[in-house]
Amino acid sequence: MGQAPIGYLLFAEEMNYNPEDSKWANRDRFVLSSGHGCMLQYSLLHLAGYKSVSIDDIKQFRQWGSKTPGHPENFETDGIEVTTGPLGMGISNAVGLAAAEAHLAAVYNKPGMPLIDHYCYTIAGDGCMQEGITHESASLAGHLGLGKLIAFYDDNGITIDGHTDLSFTEDVGMRFEAYGWQVLTVLDGNTDVAGLRDAIKQAKACTDKPTLIKVKTIIGYGSPNKADTHDIHGAALGKDEAAATRGQLGWKHGEFEVPQQAYDVFRGHAAKGASKQAEWNKMWAEYQQKEPELAAQFKRACMDRKLPDGWADSLPKLTPEDKGKATRLHSQDCINALASVLPEFMGGSADLAPSNMTLMKCTGNFLKGSYAERNFRFGIREFGMAAMCNAMSLDKTGIIPYCATFTIFSDYMRSAIRMAALSQAGTIFVTTHDSIAVGEDGPTHQPIETIPSLRMIPDLTVMRPADGNETAGAYKYAVERSKNESRPTFMAFSRQALPNLPNSSIENTFKGAYAVIECADPEVILIGTGSEVHVCVNAAKEGLAGKKVRVVSMPSWEVFRAQPASYKDALLPKNVPTLSVEAAVTMGWGEWAGAFVGIDCFGASAPGQTCLDNFGFTSANVASCAIRCIAGERGALSNGSQGKH
Repeated sequence: MGQAPIGYLLFAEEMNYNPEDSKWANRDRFVLSSGHGCMLQYSLLHLAGYKSVSIDDIKQFRQWGSKTPGHPENFETDGIEVTTGPLGMGISNAVGLAAAEAHLAAVYNKPGMPLIDHYCYTIAGDGCMQEGITHESASLAGHLGLGKLIAFYDDNGITIDGHTDLSFTEDVGMRFEAYGWQVLTVLDGNTDVAGLRDAIKQAKACTDKPTLIKVKTIIGYGSPNKADTHDIHGAALGKDEAAATRGQLGWKHGEFEVPQQAYDVFRGHAAKGASKQAEWNKMWAEYQQKEPELAAQFKRACMDRKLPDGWADSLPKLTPEDKGKATRLHSQDCINALASVLPEFMGGSADLAPSNMTLMKCTGNFLKGSYAERNFRFGIREFGMAAMCNAMSLDKTGIIPYCATFTIFSDYMRSAIRMAALSQAGTIFVTTHDSIAVGEDGPTHQPIETIPSLRMIPDLTVMRPADGNETAGAYKYAVERSKNESRPTFMAFSRQALPNLPNSSIENTFKGAYAVIECADPEVILIGTGSEVHVCVNAAKEGLAGKKVRVVSMPSWEVFRAQPASYKDALLPKNVPTLSVEAAVTMGWGEWAGAFVGIDCFGASAPGQTCLDNFGFTSANVASCAIRCIAGERGALSNGSQGKH
């Protein structure tokens, strides 16, 4: 209710949008970061003429099967750009949308033909301003000078606990000025529509900085008994208070009664947006004539959102005779191969590019003055980085974003990873240093539970490649999943060198699991992932000589789970003893194996190989556990406890 004047100005006066084509490339973007106030957004979409929100949907707010869930969901309601709810996520998404606009404008715009020239607006509340993710993304937005980003700070002084002075007294405006933003103030956001209009005009005039418009509002404005209280934050007014509010505001219409004049105002502005799109279409036709090469690229990558023919041929293919190396180095090879054939492929690392090996050599740094480049320097801002990349995918202009950090620091961006899976964002999460083989940095940097816990997130594919071919297969899968399905992939790569395996290939990686050492009628099956696959191979060849052993590499549980039952049953027959080997907690492996070699404790500070040896990831220990498995033992046969000191 307090944000209503802002919403009116954006959807009835300022924004360019077309309800008949919600994916128009040059539409203005709107993000409601304070997503709990989503009835405002649903009302605006309905008034503007989006077919996704009918008056019946408004009546069914937060009910089963409605298009008006309790927080905005882009996959549920047409016209919603990104899914918001966790506070601060939305304004961080808005930074990603603004970065996408800056990049595409720099790449494609030509004199007199600005294909990409739009604004990103967001409304954020006190809760957003308190969340750390907002600091990360707003700091980077100021550094990058994203002048097409306009954020409204709904400064109503209320959170769930009560008035914000219980816990929050900083000067938000000064903080954003320190980030490098232009900061404007509207003292009465409830009635000073002219002041809001002027602030937007000033924001658009400032082209080298993002703008924060600090709007002082009253939560629940118009409610005689609940305005300016936390009681109205997440609860309905109630029938009596709603009637009293209509009376105080002078609103003479009944419940869910919308006067035609209101529809006329909003839909009249939407019609102007449709006219703007028609003008854009004429410019696009001219652009195709004058810039045929760029136009073809824009049409394929941004409008049709398709991959070019033969793109995957650029990915490396290796044999067991090729010298082994860390899968993070294979990842580097794949990133640079893709960068040369996919101009829409862009991303970067949270200050770990030399360790993650994620720098693209064919392009420069995405910075103020060089927005056409594709290497992002996110700084040490994992959470903000991930939220930005999610938005770059959800921008629906064909960008394939990736972001990188150490596997352990994915915990810093876990909420954004979950939101990528929920909101169908095609972000590729690249992580390295994926096990206790990290070594000397010790248990603070050694992921133990990280990868298994990420496998629990629905619709997230986790890939842990074992060699160069599996790494190439993981990238082919991730790029196709991002571009064609808009779905996320999480990849975990090794710090240490690994040999190239027999029978590994891009095609086998797409099965999720396959035999690297085949054996008819095996006595035991060893399943490894990532760096533990070659340990299984060595165990089969050395400690289990004379036994009939099948060794299976399983780069992805999720991909294997989706295979036909006939393939899964043939690879992992239920009547054959099966032992899993992974340098991680054993939780979850019961889906595929009856016995496990893992590490159900924290690691230690020592050279990586020393850690692996002492915690039981040796061919000798795996062979010993396999013999016990053949003999009928089940459960965690080696859980790392022998390595504690």
